[in-house]
Amino acid sequence: MASERKIKRILYTEEDLKETVRRIGQWIGEDYKGKDLILVGVLKGSLYFFSDLTRAIDIPIGVDVIAIGTIPNTTQKTGIVRLTKDLDLDITDKHVLVVEDIIRTGLTTAYLVQSLEARKPASIKVCSLLVNPDQQLINVPIEYYGYEISDTWLIGYGMDVAEDGRNLPYIAELDREKTKKSSSEPS
Repeated sequence: MASERKIKRILYTEEDLKETVRRIGQWIGEDYKGKDLILVGVLKGSLYFFSDLTRAIDIPIGVDVIAIGTIPNTTQKTGIVRLTKDLDLDITDKHVLVVEDIIRTGLTTAYLVQSLEARKPASIKVCSLLVNPDQQLINVPIEYYGYEISDTWLIGYGMDVAEDGRNLPYIAELDREKTKKSSSEPS
């Protein structure tokens, strides 16, 4: 598995990520001071960002996770997904912040936001470590983000190729030419 990975360059070091997460956490803490806030991490990709972010917020928060399953060969083009792990917390009349690792087309995130809006939260916004505005097909309420990216294959800090690389403490760009084609496109 790991031998198939060919890193082209490191885009964001462990130190870069720590500083960005600290900055976003401080911003969220200021914006939601005195409000009932629930952070909802989208598994699996946001796991590391979500964990670090929750510790960087200095106000009381609720924490929950949601998982989505993709339908092979359709999700990237249509946004068709299904919930595989729902929330445990009641978000009615609470402020909800959905935490993503990366937003490319916005289709999956829009589906999640729409699904959560049906539960009547006080507000719902999105926080993503990475966004690609050039690929977005639909607007989602992205209130906080760390970095704008281009159409690159990324690995590390929760992102993977066939479950490889999630645990890297940095985010790297993969060399598409040298990475084995047997792996599916990374998240």
